[in-house]
Amino acid sequence: MDRVNPKARRDEYGSRINRAHSPLLATIVPWFSVVLASLLPVFIVTGSVPLSPPIAFMVLLAWRIARPGMFPVWIGFPLGAIDDLFSGQPFGSAIVLWSLAMIAIEAIEVRFPWRNYMQDWMTMSALIAIYLLAAAMLSGGTIGVPMFIALVPQFVLAVLLLPVISRLVALLDRLRLKRVRVVR
Repeated sequence: MDRVNPKARRDEYGSRINRAHSPLLATIVPWFSVVLASLLPVFIVTGSVPLSPPIAFMVLLAWRIARPGMFPVWIGFPLGAIDDLFSGQPFGSAIVLWSLAMIAIEAIEVRFPWRNYMQDWMTMSALIAIYLLAAAMLSGGTIGVPMFIALVPQFVLAVLLLPVISRLVALLDRLRLKRVRVVR
């Protein structure tokens, strides 16, 4: 039996000694991912009926569900303001709706401290439905059957994209928590 080099037996990060999470990376990745998702509708061209779901709102919900203590309740104000600048909605609509969604998630977590995937998916689906309806009303749309017909494909696409967005947030969370070498 050959002698194995002790350095070759290390894991992919090398020794765990002298390694720590990057505070800059841990702070910036969640914020930057929501801001980047707010910029996505600029590149999506739609016709007369909006089909693109509120991706930035979905990313915010996925971060809040995945890491409950990361975003404070007041985070809806600054991130909603950034989304209002790029979404085309009246300024203040995302600020109000995102803040109310964060308060609602906080109230749900206080009431139901246990969670599973189906409860998270249903919570996010209900919040997206309320968000789409309220955003349509705040933008000056008339309430009626045509508005509901226009919102149904957007809602269905949003609900079907929830697992994809959640997986993307989980990958970004792994990137955020990646250990880097501390040089002293």
